[in-house]
Amino acid sequence: MTELIALAERAAESAAKVLITGESGVGKDLIAHYIHSHSARKQSPFVAVNCAGLTESLLESELFGHVKGSFTGAYRDKRGKLQLAHRGTLFLDEVGEMSLRMQALLLRFLENGEIQAVGSDQSEARVDVRVIAATNRNLSDLVATGQFREDLLYRLRVIHLHVPPLRERPEDIEALTTHFIKRANRPLTFSDDALRAFQRYRWPGNVRELQNVVEQLLWLTPEDTVRTEHLPMSMRTGPGLMAPLNDRRRQVADDLYEALVRQGASFWELVYPMFLARDITRQDLRELVRRGLRESRGRYKSMLKLFGISSRDYRRFMNFLAAHDCGIGVREFRSEAAAPPSETSAAFPVVAGAREEHTAA
Repeated sequence: MTELIALAERAAESAAKVLITGESGVGKDLIAHYIHSHSARKQSPFVAVNCAGLTESLLESELFGHVKGSFTGAYRDKRGKLQLAHRGTLFLDEVGEMSLRMQALLLRFLENGEIQAVGSDQSEARVDVRVIAATNRNLSDLVATGQFREDLLYRLRVIHLHVPPLRERPEDIEALTTHFIKRANRPLTFSDDALRAFQRYRWPGNVRELQNVVEQLLWLTPEDTVRTEHLPMSMRTGPGLMAPLNDRRRQVADDLYEALVRQGASFWELVYPMFLARDITRQDLRELVRRGLRESRGRYKSMLKLFGISSRDYRRFMNFLAAHDCGIGVREFRSEAAAPPSETSAAFPVVAGAREEHTAA
């Protein structure tokens, strides 16, 4: 991290574009803020845009602005974030989630600095903006599969900074924990066993997860000393231990499966919040479901008990998987002869209402 901060300071001295990579929760946005605050643009705006949180049409309007009457609800002209960031820094978070069309629009801006608002038939302005982008995805892999433009990757990756996951820098865990406790202004100490559990845990959600756990302990620990029994269920034993495995996706799924099946954690209390916070990916969740189906021999209803889910929540669980495209076909886990016709007729049994839930989401 010391080397990373030194590189960030050197990057701040230039006006070059920066690409920050790293897993979800490692603090890519903090590195972007650090670069801006140490640059010659620090007196100008720092404007952040979450590319994954907006649809293509909304993202275009958010970046480039729109003119009155360009679409339903456009009751007045609106300046885009690019204009608002003039002479400052624009931070594009989760840039790997951009559609190919939006990538083309961003590339055109990076080449000439001109802005054309949605609904306008000509370029309206030229702005001076430094672009810092961040992603938790491998953009080179996306280029290979045709999901990301290679020319845009080269434009964004003038300077490349990679933020290592927390499990690769365990010496930072105690310092970060102390920092979060001091910020809360409450005296809180750790027993030796609890501190060792903190050090051994893999922290799949990285610094964000560490911060959330510390906040939970600050509120729920009855005394001023944190003991092992006060820690979240997933941290108390075995699966959270740091171990250098080659397949991160399988390792995360193994950790979550162990917490659910062996330690009695609940899917809705453990996995669901992590997924919504983007601490785990769709691939992680699919691998977890695959583990459950392997154990239940391809029966989703039998998997509910494994995952600490009430049988009354079967429809909710299936709708959640369908809405986020995380369902797994059951044929590979059981033979068609042994399976009921209702589930062998489709690769993934979708419960009525999934489409409506996905639309609402």
